[in-house]
Amino acid sequence: MSDAAASDGRWKVLTTDFTASIVVFLVAMPLCMGIAIASGVPPEKGLITGIIGGIVVGLFAGSPLQVSGPAAGLAVIVFEFVTEYGLSALGPVLVLAGVLQLVAGWAKLGGLFRSISPAVVHGMLAGIGALIVIGQFHILFDEQPMSSGVANLAAMPARILGLTPFDLRATEIALGLGLLTIGVMLGWEKVKPKSVGLVPGALLGVMAATIVAWTLGLDVARIEVPESIVGSIIPPDGNFFSPLANPALIMTAVALAFIASAETLLSAAAVDRMHDGVRTDYDKELRAQGIGNLLCGAAGALPMTGVIVRSSANVQAGATTRLSTIIHGFWILGFVALLPWLLAEIPMAALGGVLVVTGWKLVSLKHVRHLYTSYGAFPAAIWAATFILVVTVDLLTGVLVGLVLTLFELIPHIRNLRLKVQEDHKDEESELTLEGTATFLSLSRLNRILEACPQCRVKLDLGKVRAMDHTTVETVREWLGRRRGRGLEVQVAGPKHIIGQFA
Repeated sequence: MSDAAASDGRWKVLTTDFTASIVVFLVAMPLCMGIAIASGVPPEKGLITGIIGGIVVGLFAGSPLQVSGPAAGLAVIVFEFVTEYGLSALGPVLVLAGVLQLVAGWAKLGGLFRSISPAVVHGMLAGIGALIVIGQFHILFDEQPMSSGVANLAAMPARILGLTPFDLRATEIALGLGLLTIGVMLGWEKVKPKSVGLVPGALLGVMAATIVAWTLGLDVARIEVPESIVGSIIPPDGNFFSPLANPALIMTAVALAFIASAETLLSAAAVDRMHDGVRTDYDKELRAQGIGNLLCGAAGALPMTGVIVRSSANVQAGATTRLSTIIHGFWILGFVALLPWLLAEIPMAALGGVLVVTGWKLVSLKHVRHLYTSYGAFPAAIWAATFILVVTVDLLTGVLVGLVLTLFELIPHIRNLRLKVQEDHKDEESELTLEGTATFLSLSRLNRILEACPQCRVKLDLGKVRAMDHTTVETVREWLGRRRGRGLEVQVAGPKHIIGQFA
């Protein structure tokens, strides 16, 4: 390649990444603030996490196109934590969670998180989405959410019955702004032209509500923004780690590390399916998340994960390297530093509307229907149990019960849970022969073998496989889809009841 061609290639990458960074920034801004409010903390805490997730985690990331920042998936657990222990206790817990993620990355445990049952993961996300919708429902009325999902649900009828169209007060006005935000977001998804399709509906919804509130001088609650983003950072003091003397807080740190890691790495796997570029190094990504959460804890900010909404916007905008993620962090920093007065005009109800739509999208019934039709009642029951317990009890209980239920899938094969994988790599074709029982217990090793397959024709021989659990089937399906999407031939051989699952 000539120097001129190489220079043109670099310039094209820089241009596309720069453009993509603006799109991601526009998506991230309302979500950073909205997730902070849903977590029961000031909006600047979410913005600081977004800045660290962009600039710092972007530098060290193992997933080149994944964007990190405050996650809706952690909003519920943070809200409950802050309500019980206070915001000052979140910092040391988050530092410990970050250290645990770093250790897990160094120990090369990243692949283990990909072995978690999809039924548990999607049941957890659906439960989180339901809790966000139920909690943010109250923000639409300029009121504070309750401390639990059940309490929020119980208070919803009173909120609705308290409305009156004949005496428009702050409550009715705030609800109108929230519904305007939701309406603009949903309407934009239906009618947006292709030429401006990358403009996020959340940004337009918040802009519409802000313009209406500012133009009419409406008396509604607005977000509180500090004069200086640096001034809102709370550095650690001599008593910073004293809350960790409470064993319950250590368990919270473990739960945060586990859930954040699972959500990040599953998001990274989803992002890998969206492009044909460099694949994710899961252990490196886990280490980068550890660094990010450690810094967020030290700065008194929110926990972070890799987030699929911002990441998919990054891919769709044409990003090709980590540069777009890094630049988007600088965009957030510049906006908050130079235009805090503009943020202070945003109605709280508008951000509540953004989170209601975001949470509703997490409550996807498509996945449970897919589990039921493809694998039967038991995986669907795992999804349902996880979902119900997350909503009615708490996040950790729901996830743990879901994981325990997946162990019951092993009972029919308890006498032989081993899976042997024989590899035969030739110049033009590679053959993988699986023998035994393919379950999530052997999935981490199987994943490594599949991902290491050469870029040539592959024959996957499942003739000696006794059984496959739904977690393994989903993983192999995704691998087949990625290879075939890149134009690589894959032949699957074996008994009809096995290969029929990959049709």
